[in-house]
Amino acid sequence: MEWFTADAYWLSRLIFQRALAVLYVMAFLGAALQFRALIGERGMLPVPRYVARAPFRSSPSLFHLRFSDRFFALCAWTGCAVAVALLAGADGLLPLWGAMLLWLVPWALYLSIVNVGQTWYGFGWESLLLEVGFLAVFLGNDRVAPPVLVLFLLRWVLFRVEFGAGLIKMRGDACWRKLTCLYFHHETQPMPGPLSWFFHHLPKPVHRMEVAANHVTQLVVPFLLFTPRPVATGAACLMIVTQLWLVLSGNFSWLNWITIVLAVSALDLSPWHTAPEVAAAPVWYEVVVTAVATLLLAMSYRPVRNLLSRRQVMNRSFDPLHLVNAYGAFGSVSRVRQEVVIEGTADTVPREDSDWLAYEFKGKPGDVHRWPRQFAPYHLRLDWMMWFAGLSPAYARSWFGPLVERLLDDDGDTLRLLRSSPFPRGAPPAYIRARLYRYRYTTWRELRETGACWERTYVREFLGPTRIAPRAE
Repeated sequence: MEWFTADAYWLSRLIFQRALAVLYVMAFLGAALQFRALIGERGMLPVPRYVARAPFRSSPSLFHLRFSDRFFALCAWTGCAVAVALLAGADGLLPLWGAMLLWLVPWALYLSIVNVGQTWYGFGWESLLLEVGFLAVFLGNDRVAPPVLVLFLLRWVLFRVEFGAGLIKMRGDACWRKLTCLYFHHETQPMPGPLSWFFHHLPKPVHRMEVAANHVTQLVVPFLLFTPRPVATGAACLMIVTQLWLVLSGNFSWLNWITIVLAVSALDLSPWHTAPEVAAAPVWYEVVVTAVATLLLAMSYRPVRNLLSRRQVMNRSFDPLHLVNAYGAFGSVSRVRQEVVIEGTADTVPREDSDWLAYEFKGKPGDVHRWPRQFAPYHLRLDWMMWFAGLSPAYARSWFGPLVERLLDDDGDTLRLLRSSPFPRGAPPAYIRARLYRYRYTTWRELRETGACWERTYVREFLGPTRIAPRAE
């Protein structure tokens, strides 16, 4: 079938595949380095406890068959190694069917992780990586030109990411309609970046222009993805520019980067390269791709219904394999930033005037003089969940108590998730408490005078002084 492939997108596919492999590396690296404290055998939300009550059909995963910290580490590092091989172009050295199987490996391994990751893996970009990763399996390698159906499905994902985010904003917080959300967002976003302070202090008319431009990019431009090449390429370029602006303004894991990668797949780069001659796609490949595309389009019914619903939900998976999902971000924007600060004391009788020392996190604000750093596309899962805890204790009900217990127990895996502990290894605190503070960015004058990028005010107690109960003899 002559229509089945599109030679003009040969280079776009190559860039897309290599960039997606980088995101897989980041995802598996984060899983390997953070899992023991979060979902390991002695983690805050252990996988064995979860799989004991969650049936396989609702959360298919290798870890239903067997789980140990060693086995999980093997899966995570294997995924990382395969992703590095894909980044190096290993798929191009294999026959078409072999390349497809190679791309299937990281998808299956990451699906196994996400489906037992519980709260720590409840973010929209997890499903997005899985949906895009599944499509990458059928995108082919250097032996065939990119299939038109898969390129279309990638644009369909990009459309839902952008248009879904645009609709959830217009249906959600009134500040999006008033163009005022960015008066607050750069200050109250989950994890600010090194430039977020400066973005916050842009003039208010600029913030209004940012929001207006965002609405155009998310509510109008996505439809242009399905127009002829020059227009579709221009639409994808606008999306890339918008996402790079978001990359500069905060830390949103790989959400912005995978959106950029999707947009790259829609670029017609044929004027800048000459596609190599490739063989016609084999019949079995055409049959498989056509069948998969038909299935995924049929499964798109529920995401489309969600887009059209007045009760639209964000970041919802409609099947346990995360093949077709609903997306969206920041339907509401916090006006005030509240941070949970965890402190410990060595005093055996805790008092208000005890020497309470704070634990510092890698990405979340703590010390008011410490400037935020750039971590994305790497994802600091505990730091993100601490932001949710500041919004409401309900978000932390399942894991905050276990976190405190592990800090009191001097757990090395948990401490490695932090930037620093005020207590030396082997000498944990006797008590830990948590306090809620309101954080705001300092002004230009305050920054010059104090060197602090944050100013904070005590709000209330989040958790009273707590210790590990003495064990019975």
